[in-house]
Amino acid sequence: MLLEGLKAGLHPASDALLLILNEMEKEKKTSRKRGKGGRPQEEDPATHCVMVRFTSTENAQFLTLFEQSGMHAKALFIKARVFDQTFRVVKTDRAALEYVTKLTSFYAQYRALGVNYNQVVKELHSHFSEKKTLALLYRLESITKELVVLSEQIVKLSKDFKEQFMMK
Repeated sequence: MLLEGLKAGLHPASDALLLILNEMEKEKKTSRKRGKGGRPQEEDPATHCVMVRFTSTENAQFLTLFEQSGMHAKALFIKARVFDQTFRVVKTDRAALEYVTKLTSFYAQYRALGVNYNQVVKELHSHFSEKKTLALLYRLESITKELVVLSEQIVKLSKDFKEQFMMK
């Protein structure tokens, strides 16, 4: 509205203001560089494609090497092989993985036993007579000794497993 009034010459300083407003509009249009958005363009994008065909046995061997490398993309694996970059082989021992999983579950069970042990002792002291509490605590102590022996056997088996299978 002000711009239209200035263009019509209704204001005394209309020529000067009109020039300033026109320059501001031009600057507004040129100062904003509207891009496509998204991530910035790379300086040297990978645009050249090379295709390789494998036989079934070659493909199986390629997939085995790819899985052993631990890389997440086949294209990166192929690039690394072509340009002689070293790659690491990650071998997963299923037996060791299963053994560690079982040990983890044992640990969770031991934590649960510890929590239950504390709750049982508190309940015994609060609800039973001293004589009855001592008798029940004696039974709990004998079961705990059996659990300690079992824990020592687990530690021994873990050491044996580590010596036999993990030191390959």
